[in-house]
Amino acid sequence: MSTETQEQLENREITNRYRALLRAMQDRADNDDRKLIRKAFKLAQDAHADVRRKSGEPYIFHPLEVAQIVAKEIGLGPVSVAAALIHDVVEDSDYTLEDIDRLFGEEIARIIDGLTKISGVFDQDISMQAENFRKMLLTISDDIRVIIIKLADRLHNMRTMESMPAHKQVKIASETLYLYAPLAHRLGLYNIKTELEDLSLRYTEPEVYRDIVLKLKSSKADEIKYLKRFTTKIREELKKENFNFTIKERTKSIYSIRKKMINQGISFDEIYDKFAIRIILDSPPETEKADAWRVYSVVTDFYRPNPERLRDWISAPKSNGYESLHTTVMGPEGHWVEVQIRSERMDEVAEKGYAAHWKYKEDASGANKLDIWINQIREMLENNDGSALEFVNDFKLNLFGEEIYVFTPKGDLRILPAGASPLDFSFGIHTDIGLKTLGAKVNGRLVPLNYKLRSGDQIEILTSLKQKPKEDWLNYVVSAKAKSNIKSALKSEKKEQADEGKAILQRKLNYVKVKPSENLINEMVKYFGLKNPSELYYRVSIGIIGNAQIKEFMRDQSQGFYSYLKNRILGKAKKDTSKAVQKEKTEKKILVFGNEETELDYKLGKCCSPIPGDDVFGYITSNEGIKVHRHTCPNAIYLQSNHAGRLIKAKWISTEQSEYTTVLVIRGIDTVGLVNKVTQIISNDLNVNIRSINIAGDEGVFEGLITVVVKDKIHLSKVIEKLKLIEGVSSVDRR
Repeated sequence: MSTETQEQLENREITNRYRALLRAMQDRADNDDRKLIRKAFKLAQDAHADVRRKSGEPYIFHPLEVAQIVAKEIGLGPVSVAAALIHDVVEDSDYTLEDIDRLFGEEIARIIDGLTKISGVFDQDISMQAENFRKMLLTISDDIRVIIIKLADRLHNMRTMESMPAHKQVKIASETLYLYAPLAHRLGLYNIKTELEDLSLRYTEPEVYRDIVLKLKSSKADEIKYLKRFTTKIREELKKENFNFTIKERTKSIYSIRKKMINQGISFDEIYDKFAIRIILDSPPETEKADAWRVYSVVTDFYRPNPERLRDWISAPKSNGYESLHTTVMGPEGHWVEVQIRSERMDEVAEKGYAAHWKYKEDASGANKLDIWINQIREMLENNDGSALEFVNDFKLNLFGEEIYVFTPKGDLRILPAGASPLDFSFGIHTDIGLKTLGAKVNGRLVPLNYKLRSGDQIEILTSLKQKPKEDWLNYVVSAKAKSNIKSALKSEKKEQADEGKAILQRKLNYVKVKPSENLINEMVKYFGLKNPSELYYRVSIGIIGNAQIKEFMRDQSQGFYSYLKNRILGKAKKDTSKAVQKEKTEKKILVFGNEETELDYKLGKCCSPIPGDDVFGYITSNEGIKVHRHTCPNAIYLQSNHAGRLIKAKWISTEQSEYTTVLVIRGIDTVGLVNKVTQIISNDLNVNIRSINIAGDEGVFEGLITVVVKDKIHLSKVIEKLKLIEGVSSVDRR
């Protein structure tokens, strides 16, 4: 094919995608809006001319697709679409933010500023993505569209990652799971959240992803037939009751299936709610709640509901605006089926999140909740002076958790994260109330500050002007706002005490006629094993370092003994360390690191206990050398997302005789002599060492943990297979 023909094809495709974008905007764009979009498209074409993506396609495809997601899948307006078209222009071309302001005005320029990535070098310990994320949040208080366009940008990047190197795919996918999917969830963008999670799993655990996709395909036809049969009676009855409705069959996402398999330790076949139905009603806002309950009544006339699986998010919507009525019922042939009931308005809010709230202006509840959330972010940003990574970790706490519904003494409803304490509640009311919290009454009864609140609780906060935040409060709270405010108050108080301690120490040293020079203070910091002078001053202030300790330091200084002792201890430690390293080197020669496959010293992560045969990677820690983790480690996503620069490839190259400890979770029906059978098979038949065994039975079923010592993954697989053959054992999984 000639270059000219290729160029013509690409130009035709660009035109087709641009026209598709205009069609997606038909219902919310007048002539002026279309001119704005065309102007943005022309600028993007000029800025990205002759630039190609890693896949080889013209770069302009990317902003066009991001704009299409913003327009069609999220439903934002012309300004957002124009901003999406030029979101990479400032970063990737000679156009400046001032040019954007001049050509498109202050509103679009502000959005582009929020979207433009930070350039420059940051501290190695801080992920650049965390810093970018914090910058985006700084603009969220002005314009939520910044975050929404960023999510659309991330979604298109995830959809087109095939041509990237594997390590970059894992880094981007881990970041997406860690931050962007929870953020989409928090904004109510369920479809985008689900797709981000599924695409992330495709790159972080490709084999698991493919396995679930194949199993879903093979079972889907039968499941859909079953659901058609399940809904026949419901359809007939709803028509008799004169409802206007549609029924959709819904498949559980690949990521949520995987998550359930891990959390509950079950196989794919044991998940009974892979498929569900959604009943969507054409009801006006004034009757939609009553209509939903009428439909619930029809469904439960035919099928028995599970009372523990009723979720009423119509009476009390989620904090991200989600409204729906969920129930799980027993269908034909003993299968559980989840039924979701909602109106068309609720469905649009569920699909498009807060963007859809703006369409229904008579219902301001969603927008108000969004304003409350944005105000909380603004407060967090104002109080935060730590690292970007610490901030992001705290912020993430509020993105993805389950929620509880509690009440103030006056009966006002408040939504808190599950596991919240009275302190979370008091900081949620106001920062000043949180900082002065002395105690709390829940349902009229005094409770400790670490009490876990439950939905329906009514809370009264007791305050005192003399009260100050304490360090252990951080262990009692789960909300990002409370954590951020407590940390900020503790830092402020510690700084005040350190300033006071500095003056006290100077007086004490002057009294013994010693000049408090910088060298002397640094010697004191070393002597007391502290990090910096501030720590020293703080300890003097609170009395941990008093006259006796200072005299002891001065005596050792004058004798020169401290210096001598320090050298002896440090010298000995160095020698001992080097011997230990040499010993480890001779013992461990089965893991190699990096592209050069170099032998390096390492430690195995206790969080996931890798054994030979596992897919692993190395993480270069600050003070413990290389730590090796499994790719399925609970901490893998966090490390890959936030510390990609510290990760190093690792692989097993041999299986020399060595032993590794791992923990098995065993479940089943309690039978006579079960523990005896388990220990006999492990110890006698397989010659495997048992470190510990703890099996507990209850009402005829049992669950237990067995810690065994194995040589490698193949050896472990044999142990698991043998245990599964024991009568009564239903599952054996590695923890």
